[in-house]
Amino acid sequence: MADILTRIVEKRKLDIERLGLEFGFSVPEKRTRPVHPFLVNKGVILEVKRASPSKGDIAPDLDSAETALSYAQSGASAISCLTEKNFFKGDLSDLMAVCRAMDDFEDGASFSELHCGSPAEPGCSAPKCAPAVLRKDFLLSADEIDVSYRSGADAVLLIARILDCDSIVSMAKRAADYQMTSLVEVRSDDDLEKLKLVASSVDKKFIVCGVNSRDLATFKIDLLKPCSMMDKIRSILGDGARVIFESGIRTVESASFAGSLGFTGMLLGEAAAKNPDIRKSLVQSFVSSSKNANADFWNEIAVNISGQIGEKSSVSPRPLVKICGITNIQDARKACELGADFLGFVFFAKSPRNVKAETVTLIKKILESVGKKHSKLIGVIVDSQSPEGKEAISLAKEGILDAIQLHTIECARSFLEKPENRKIAHYAAVNITSSDNLALLDELFELGEPRILVDAQTKDCVGGSGKRIDSELVTQVLQKQKLWLAGGISPENIAEVLKEYSPELVDLSSSLESVPGKKDFSKLEKFFVAMK
Repeated sequence: MADILTRIVEKRKLDIERLGLEFGFSVPEKRTRPVHPFLVNKGVILEVKRASPSKGDIAPDLDSAETALSYAQSGASAISCLTEKNFFKGDLSDLMAVCRAMDDFEDGASFSELHCGSPAEPGCSAPKCAPAVLRKDFLLSADEIDVSYRSGADAVLLIARILDCDSIVSMAKRAADYQMTSLVEVRSDDDLEKLKLVASSVDKKFIVCGVNSRDLATFKIDLLKPCSMMDKIRSILGDGARVIFESGIRTVESASFAGSLGFTGMLLGEAAAKNPDIRKSLVQSFVSSSKNANADFWNEIAVNISGQIGEKSSVSPRPLVKICGITNIQDARKACELGADFLGFVFFAKSPRNVKAETVTLIKKILESVGKKHSKLIGVIVDSQSPEGKEAISLAKEGILDAIQLHTIECARSFLEKPENRKIAHYAAVNITSSDNLALLDELFELGEPRILVDAQTKDCVGGSGKRIDSELVTQVLQKQKLWLAGGISPENIAEVLKEYSPELVDLSSSLESVPGKKDFSKLEKFFVAMK
């Protein structure tokens, strides 16, 4: 069966053959409005969207003009208007209505309400500027750029995956001839090659690049996908590159996370269309958020994951490896030498693997003295308000720990309810014992957590139990997110785990010990050999 994107494009081609490039709508012979600059400064693109292939109806009764006005009043820097009929229930009449609404808004807006996406200075005499309008569709030819221009669009979406090299270049050139911006959407190394061709053929002031967190083939979300490509895009477009985080953001908290990652813009569809009450908060949360330790941590993880997997690799990727329960320098050095990506230090008084700040500080100092890149140090906490939890958080703030693992949903909730804590590098870990627990992953995702470690649980402990999660539950987790897996993984079964689940990260502790808190070097070596 063809993937969703292929089905959309095939149906669109049939409609063009039957109805023409204007799809039966009356489009003006000449454009009647000036072209507006597209996303000059950091800002949010809010989308006029009634439905999608993954969600079905989102806002079926949405009025495109009224919605666009609401978006402009909420501070949107640009308005995206879907004009695809079969799967998204939009059309060219929506685009023209949105453009008219923006013209009306521009005529009536005060300087304090609008100034090209940012507040005007007192006494400013610059011309008023409404949000730019993007035609979002699965455009296939340069002639469709002409239709978009006459319909009033200021920018067009060019999806690299569905366009060959000649087409995407000719379309971007046509748009630039009209002073329109091309939002070039990429997700793979092949897409980046097409972006290079566009960048060498068109003035870069007319190019914005977007990375969709949603895979248009499967419609699954990965919040780290845009991060993994940001540096590659900037190497092509230069330091001033405008890069857009597309899709997957649903809440104010997740908008803040996206805003901290260094993107110029964020494109929001479903969340904005369905939730009028939080539109302004979504915009403000993204725009006001700045880079922090948590953003740096996830940007680096995204690049590492991308580097290990590779877009064109035909072999199974080597997952990230976390060796947990480290209590001494000998074990830390051995795990680091063998290639562990993370070393886990347990800050929990009831655990036989509990460590003190002095030990972790010394280990950090010794590992750094070697002069080579070493494993990231992760503090595992079960209670953010306990003395041990506070100690670990303090070490993270000092830069001794690279991140905090919030073990148990209760710990994650307590930690994340304080906005200042979200700036500390962290990720959550939850114990999965039944299908009912899977809702916890959705809860954390809504808070902007891009990865959640899943672990087994026994009656007496929440980690380091040596017990595996039921296979069916792991499969259900995989349907929701990339897999970070702990619980019962060993040198003996790692090959089976990799083959069955292709996890992105594996976390081991008790299976590599001679006694709790002391690693067995022969088991460590056996594990890393088995990984290959």
